[in-house]
Amino acid sequence: MLEGCVPWPPEFARLYVSKGYWEEKTLVEKLEEVAKEVPNKEALVYKDQRITYSQMIANINRLALHFLKIGLKPRDRVVLQLPNCPQFVYTFFALIKIGVIPVMALPAHRHTEITYFLRHSDAVGYIIPSEWRRFNYVKMAEEIARESVNLNFIFVTGSGVPGNMISIDELLSRPADQEGHELQDYLLKIRPDPYDVALLHLSGGTTALPKLIPRTHNDYVYNAKQSGAVAGLDESTVLLAVLPMAHNYTLASCGIIGTWFHKGKVVISPDLDTDTVFSLVEQEKVTVIPAAVPLIVRWLNSKEIKHYDFTSLKVIQNGGMKLAPELRKAVQEEFRCMPQEVYGNAEGLLNFVRPDDPEEMILHSSGRPISEADEIKVCDDEGKPLPVGEIGELYARGPYTIRGYYRAPDHNKNAFTEDGFYKTGDLVRLNHQGYIFYEGRKKDVINRGGEKINAEEIENLILSFPKVKNVAVVAMPDPVYGEKACAYIIPKEGETVNFKELIDFLISKNVAKFKLPERIEIVSEFPLSPAGKVLKRVLREDIAKKLELERQK
Repeated sequence: MLEGCVPWPPEFARLYVSKGYWEEKTLVEKLEEVAKEVPNKEALVYKDQRITYSQMIANINRLALHFLKIGLKPRDRVVLQLPNCPQFVYTFFALIKIGVIPVMALPAHRHTEITYFLRHSDAVGYIIPSEWRRFNYVKMAEEIARESVNLNFIFVTGSGVPGNMISIDELLSRPADQEGHELQDYLLKIRPDPYDVALLHLSGGTTALPKLIPRTHNDYVYNAKQSGAVAGLDESTVLLAVLPMAHNYTLASCGIIGTWFHKGKVVISPDLDTDTVFSLVEQEKVTVIPAAVPLIVRWLNSKEIKHYDFTSLKVIQNGGMKLAPELRKAVQEEFRCMPQEVYGNAEGLLNFVRPDDPEEMILHSSGRPISEADEIKVCDDEGKPLPVGEIGELYARGPYTIRGYYRAPDHNKNAFTEDGFYKTGDLVRLNHQGYIFYEGRKKDVINRGGEKINAEEIENLILSFPKVKNVAVVAMPDPVYGEKACAYIIPKEGETVNFKELIDFLISKNVAKFKLPERIEIVSEFPLSPAGKVLKRVLREDIAKKLELERQK
């Protein structure tokens, strides 16, 4: 295994193989299996491009050969920073096919993050669009290259590629050597070990630079295949990719890879515009959309919802943060489809609400683990298991949950138990049927004079207030209580949120008075991390500064 990674203990690896969880195949081998069964079926749609499985594999192989010829070698690391497009797919799988490990950067990352990824992974390559959403990635790459010791290759999609960089589009248009019948024999010589690292994901933290998450071929094939099976994907599936495909969620939970492993079709949305998304659902007969709370709220508030045909849509998935029960109900009513909660992390453990689950669980729970081999427990601050129904930190271990972050031995001592359980940092409770109920982050608790306020609990209640579009509850400093709750609120269009009116509403919901927000801040948007999560740290700093200025007056 790649140096700096923590492998599964041999006895666990043997168990996962014997039980059939690990197939001892690479990600590309699994994709090629499907392509051989349905070579002429459409695999990918983007704008006016309609690409079959066989065409997709041919493009992957062509690019893989070019990468080898240029000088990339197995176990090299390459930072991959492409937006949603066919080139992302070809590049991702071409790298993996030859054992090169992509570091999955997001299009929103900038100089600081990319420099960190390059240095921390010792990456030799960097793959970017020339420009995207009016940002010049070539210029940023030139600046980064001047500071990077190991960066030997910069690959670019789109036009205006400088002479010292390599055009991905040009490579795809040009046949590579050995593209004949000897191709597979040639590539088999450098076949990656299924037990080795296939890709490096980014942790979803919002307080510091992300840690790198090593996912192996064995565990990631199972991750995508099993999540797709639980979600009910099949040959009729048409998945619309709207969120960044570099995310574990959109990539393989069940995502685009899960869709392909079940012979479905992926449609890539060129942008986040509501009309674009709704049009694609209607035109392409989309059946499932992996979405997130901000998108779902935007869609539900759209006046255009009445003008489109959503009869093909079976499921709108939600990941990233919990969707309030009221919003899940609204999805059912407005889109006439199932709201499917997908709760998990890039480190591994995934929990899905199943299509045949009871209505109460569909509307309120965070689902159940996707694998019978997932081991979970809810623990107190000392790591002792808690009884069913009590809130504690979720620990997880299983065939697709990592045993350690990449090159992070000190952090791993705190993030993993001695017997290999990953401490998620999430507060949850379990019921007797095995359903998980997400209650918030362990660090997202406000301590009001010893009384603990779970921010997410209050956020979900405020979201049910008719005038509120979105909300983030954070701790604000208080000289007496230490902390109090402050609610940052984005009102719905044309609405005004009155503090007293909101508090009266919350009291009517029988909320304990110590949990009530003691201040609201009206804003038009929230600061977001590149992964799309609200940066509560920034909001906490903002309210602390405001209080300090008010105190000085």
